[in-house]
Amino acid sequence: MLKTKLISQMTKTETSIMLRLTLLLFISVSLSLVDREARAESPNIIVIMADDLGYGDVSCYGATALSTPHIDRLAQEGLRFTSGYCSASTCTPTRYSFLTGTYAFRGKRTGIAPPNAPAIIKPGTETIASILKRAGYATAVIGKWHLGLGDESGPDWNGQLKPGPLEIGFDTCFLLPTTNDRVPQVYVKDHRVLNLDPADPLWVGNKKPSPDHPTGLTHRETLKMDWSHGHNSTIHNGISRIGFYTGGHSARFRDEDLADKWVEKSVEFIEQNKNHPFFLFFASHDIHVPRMPHERFQGKTSLGFRGDSIIQLDWCVGELMQTLDRLQLAENTLIVFCSDNGPVLDDGYKDGAIEKIGSHRAAGTFSGGKYSVYEGGTRTPFITRWKNRIKPGVSQELVCTIDLPASLAALTDQELPGESCRDSLNLLGALLGEANSRGRAELVQQNNGNNGTYAIRAGNWKLHRYDKKTARNVVVEQELENTIVPQFQLFDLEKDPAEKTDVAVQFPEVTERLQRRLDEIIKQGGSRPGIQPVDQKH
Repeated sequence: MLKTKLISQMTKTETSIMLRLTLLLFISVSLSLVDREARAESPNIIVIMADDLGYGDVSCYGATALSTPHIDRLAQEGLRFTSGYCSASTCTPTRYSFLTGTYAFRGKRTGIAPPNAPAIIKPGTETIASILKRAGYATAVIGKWHLGLGDESGPDWNGQLKPGPLEIGFDTCFLLPTTNDRVPQVYVKDHRVLNLDPADPLWVGNKKPSPDHPTGLTHRETLKMDWSHGHNSTIHNGISRIGFYTGGHSARFRDEDLADKWVEKSVEFIEQNKNHPFFLFFASHDIHVPRMPHERFQGKTSLGFRGDSIIQLDWCVGELMQTLDRLQLAENTLIVFCSDNGPVLDDGYKDGAIEKIGSHRAAGTFSGGKYSVYEGGTRTPFITRWKNRIKPGVSQELVCTIDLPASLAALTDQELPGESCRDSLNLLGALLGEANSRGRAELVQQNNGNNGTYAIRAGNWKLHRYDKKTARNVVVEQELENTIVPQFQLFDLEKDPAEKTDVAVQFPEVTERLQRRLDEIIKQGGSRPGIQPVDQKH
């Protein structure tokens, strides 16, 4: 009897304890969920990436030869960064790094992609799109791709163009498949060339298809825009390009219509997804060559077609902002405005960019531009706007497009798999302008692919490294010069932002420290905290 009573009392005690533990667990889980919901946010996200736009090319960054009111409005209503960077001074590697969160020199075939390049980012790679798709976002890329399409044999232009954006996290895409100075001049919708007539198949190759095939060399007198160097193969729309192609005439576009098409398709995507979170990568082709803006913009600036293309880009930004306002989405949309690299004037066509430059300084006060690791090559306009969330102002924090995957993963409370986004840092606080939030302490920059030209910025120090001891092209004071330099150069950006004076000899300890650090970052295979080092030889 006593034994039964004791067992009964113990059971009651244990039951009480279990009930208390269950209640505590319930409260703990509930608080965790509330905290997670408080931390995770799901604004719409639009990344607008200009092409070859320099730090000094827009009026909110000091341009006076033209006005960019819509980009200026972004800056006035958001955060304008004075140390905003892309990770490379050419398009393909920057786009690779922006999407994957990994320095392009770690990848294969990440230099400027040729017309028939296969997909550079392989299926299964974590990207900014796959991260946001996992968070419940509708995802789209509209505009210039230039990251290859198809399997290792290259694009099947008359069949399915896969793998491509849809295999790395995008729900839909509407693309210029390469870049417009390279063939072919067709749109790609998801996995196929748009409006392609099977009776007129598209062929793209590296060699002249026939002796009578019109090119910029053989039919130069027919061109409406002459070439200056390199862009003298197949002619389309009165402009000769890099590479050869035939057929696909019903699928070909007019250069003048590109910007309108990007806006049209972007507005469609936003309208279709206005009731749930979306991510749009708006990859403008402006102001890349051939610069052939729509007729309504031609002659609107004193800078020739290059300046006219800048105001066409500004119009695109305005159309996207107007769409958000019309759909009452502006206060729930984070916009990031950036560029894939710095400026270049003559990039293969005689479009008056040099002759009409006047006092305009495309890279602002910086030296260099596209193709170089000088500040003008990678420091670009960089603006974030999220109305009523980001306090308008100017930030000196060091941020980079490569950090957007990790930062947006943090925004949407998504975990990054251990081996993904190897160099992307969570700079969400800095991007949103939150008090006491800091940007990067250091950033590696490169020019193209993994050819051994690097720079590292750490604080106000900047070290250049040139592994190939040959002449390199440097844009200095808007003109292209061939210069031979030492393997290492050191600059103090606080005193010498134009990188005119090499102080490596005066500061040997700083030079050696940055040499070691750059070598370490390259060899360890990743710089994001928590990434397992992987030895890589370059």
